[in-house]
Amino acid sequence: MNAPQLARTTSCGLDSSVICGRVLRSRLSGALAAMAFLFAADVRAADEPIQITVVSKDPDNHFWTAMVEGAKEAAKDENVQITVATGRDQTDADGQIRAIEYAISRGDDAILIANNGPAVNNAIKKARAAGLYVIALDTPTTPPDLVNATFASDNFEAGVLIGKWTAGALGGKKATIAMLDLFADKVVGIDWQRDHGFLTGMGIKTKDPTVNGHEDHIGRYSGGEYEIVSNQATNGSEDGGRTAMENCLSINPNINVVFTANETSGVGAVQAVKAIGTKNALVVSIDGSCRGVQAVADGDFGAVAQQYPSAMGRLGVKAVIDHIRHGIDPVSPKGAEFVDTGITLVTDKPVPGLLSIDSKKGTELCW
Repeated sequence: MNAPQLARTTSCGLDSSVICGRVLRSRLSGALAAMAFLFAADVRAADEPIQITVVSKDPDNHFWTAMVEGAKEAAKDENVQITVATGRDQTDADGQIRAIEYAISRGDDAILIANNGPAVNNAIKKARAAGLYVIALDTPTTPPDLVNATFASDNFEAGVLIGKWTAGALGGKKATIAMLDLFADKVVGIDWQRDHGFLTGMGIKTKDPTVNGHEDHIGRYSGGEYEIVSNQATNGSEDGGRTAMENCLSINPNINVVFTANETSGVGAVQAVKAIGTKNALVVSIDGSCRGVQAVADGDFGAVAQQYPSAMGRLGVKAVIDHIRHGIDPVSPKGAEFVDTGITLVTDKPVPGLLSIDSKKGTELCW
């Protein structure tokens, strides 16, 4: 396995008018207002530096780079040093484990991690045992109390939004569905949450609460009949999305609904759909990057659930500062296991009764 990629910085050169600032102002006032605090005993003076390692899943994907930039922005002028670490890609748990071990050996104060699944759990336990403050970003850990706090989107709700949109956009037509999930070799919460959320939004009953593909493959959704052609894993990559979609189309070339668990795989799925000349497939996805919003504007995606990764990074760093310098810890709203950083449905073909914004507004909020 390749060693995790590291880069240290002490500031972020972003102007307050860029996307991460707009996201906080426009989408997170509710989340911030909902945060309560508990007081802790130990605090540190502001003139003492804080060392934080931010561990992401992929060095190139725009979602993760936006998260890192949000963390850097929050660290600016706060005497906080950020080390960025990542594995090779979203399948590289070993790279994340090494990054955690490096943070422990350096004597870092905290880790912000978008974890690659249960394989990193023991490393997180070691970090907390060593006294590091650990916060999960985007991907809640299993169990949730493995970390001190979590800042994430509601991934189930993101799926529900694009599922409801799809059901409404079909207008009663039969739904012939391809389900392009993330992983086949591990169970990660955001994978089944997005999958099950989409099906729930469509009005399709799921059976196994944490496993994809166990629902009835033929039945009725809220608007008519449905058939699920196949569940395919993409590993969240463009190549994976294209190959998975090609596999689905080889089974049934009449697919008219394509669920993709993230935009990168969705881009690959669109390539496969266009390659066989299909023009009526509704492709939906989750992320909300500028690339994804442009895909909505171009008609490649019917709708996308927009997340705000820069806000996750910003709030994570702020929580570390509050804990170390002020002795206060973030607490999720009652009944929740994470602080919700927001989800918005973006589409240029709104469905009556479903709140959404168009691609023009989505572009103002994208990353």
